[in-house]
Amino acid sequence: MDCNELKLFEKYRFIIGIDEAGRGPLAGPVFVCAFCCDLKDYKSLLTFKELTDSKKLNEKKRGKLYSGLKHKFRYSIKSASNIEIDEMNILKATLNKMKEALQEFDNHILENSIILIDGNRNIDIPYPQKTIVKGDLKCKTIAAASIMAKVSRDLFMLEMDKIYPQYNFKKHKGYPTKEHKELIKKFGLSPIHRKSFKYF
Repeated sequence: MDCNELKLFEKYRFIIGIDEAGRGPLAGPVFVCAFCCDLKDYKSLLTFKELTDSKKLNEKKRGKLYSGLKHKFRYSIKSASNIEIDEMNILKATLNKMKEALQEFDNHILENSIILIDGNRNIDIPYPQKTIVKGDLKCKTIAAASIMAKVSRDLFMLEMDKIYPQYNFKKHKGYPTKEHKELIKKFGLSPIHRKSFKYF
């Protein structure tokens, strides 16, 4: 898994990988993570051998990586609620939160960074950036952001399961599974469902 991040450090002092989790679900927020490394951090990141796209890992492995990453590295996590998603659409909400996540880092970091974004959409920022399709499979920094965003969102949905147990969010995390759709038919939409999405 390589997108020449080591080579990028020849030109930039920092790399910030960005990814999201939760664009596809019918309920809950979309979470975004911006994950920052200097060269020393990056070499430490390379020791996380199982680091890859969060969707390729089971819940236990994601949780273990999340626990290992969150105390050792610089990162910022933002989320857009279902209400924000309904107001501005999922793409705009996601890109907006990516920009907000970056703004959590000080100017010294941002002015000396290359921003690597999973996907093919640029962010409206005055800093060097590069979009990488399937970046979470190719770049360690994006993979780390993928893990942090996914686990953070899953933890949020577990809390929502306690408030709305009839939807079984702890199992499907709001994704459009057959079971989830059947529960929506039975109970209707909850306050955290995205009303602008198609359900059936």
